[in-house]
Amino acid sequence: MLKRTLLFGQKTRVTFALPMDHPTGVVSVVGDFNHWSPGRHELRRRRGGIRTVSVILPAGVHRFRYLATGGVWFDDDTADAVDPGGSLIHL
Repeated sequence: MLKRTLLFGQKTRVTFALPMDHPTGVVSVVGDFNHWSPGRHELRRRRGGIRTVSVILPAGVHRFRYLATGGVWFDDDTADAVDPGGSLIHL
């Protein structure tokens, strides 16, 4: 699930959220906004059985994927679009 919060100066806080139990292990969101660096934006446990991380992004189109323990890559079906290169979000 993606949540967008508009901020001052054409920036948006995007919160990436996943259930705690799927997938198991550590999950990071990686994308063009963090040079595809695993671990830089790791989702953290929150109340209600979810884990989240928030990233402040400039206006534009951003590509991202999730990377889970064991090298498992997956996309976000709540993104604006998904193509062979990953999930897309338009801000």
